Amino acid sequence: MVYSLFTQPKKQLALLIDPDKHTNESLQYIATVAQKVGVDYVFVGGSLLITDISDCVCTIKSYYTGPVILFPGHANQVCSSADAILFLSLISGRNPEFLIGNHVIAAPAIKQAGLEVIPTGYILIECGKTTSVEYMSNTRPIPGTKPDIAVATAMAGEMLGLRAMYIEGGSGADNTVNTTIIQKIKQSCTVPIIVGGGIQTPHMLTSIFEAGADIAVIGTIIEKQPELLAPMMECVRRL
Repeated sequence: MVYSLFTQPKKQLALLIDPDKHTNESLQYIATVAQKVGVDYVFVGGSLLITDISDCVCTIKSYYTGPVILFPGHANQVCSSADAILFLSLISGRNPEFLIGNHVIAAPAIKQAGLEVIPTGYILIECGKTTSVEYMSNTRPIPGTKPDIAVATAMAGEMLGLRAMYIEGGSGADNTVNTTIIQKIKQSCTVPIIVGGGIQTPHMLTSIFEAGADIAVIGTIIEKQPELLAPMMECVRRL
């Protein structure tokens, strides 16, 4: 079970791959690097996803043996070749399509695919600029200066039965999530805390983990500088 890996005490690193940002050659390369350096998970998904997600997952799994988990931006981003799916509910927003609407549409396909389902609260935090997820979901992020709202949102999600919290500023965010928010959510919730968005250096990664993240997610920076994946993974091993 993939979820049981989430609950391990060690810090872990996930690589987020947006299929639309890769050619088949670059996908093979980054999957090979992820395998070589020992990345814990590969998340696959994107806001638009013009590229066939099934082909992308199959290519990744040809070069990477760890868990490949769907990180869907839409109800149609489901395929049976993945190992699990983060069943994301955008609990920081008030758009019903991303709270439950897309879930209803996707549920039969997920059931048919036999995917392991990880119910996950998705909390978007303001981190410097309008990101793709904010625009596409038509929701406003929680202000980075309002940790009390973020904490209450995470607590409510856990009380509703969500099994993980994914906290981020969105793909390509200018800044990482405020570490005070991470600390307070970690203190208030017992489920695994996943943090992404704006992590560009090992120093930033260390700060995220020290604040309480169980899993950190990097993506945009690796699209631009894949050579950073190895030092990022070394940073995780030192914690």
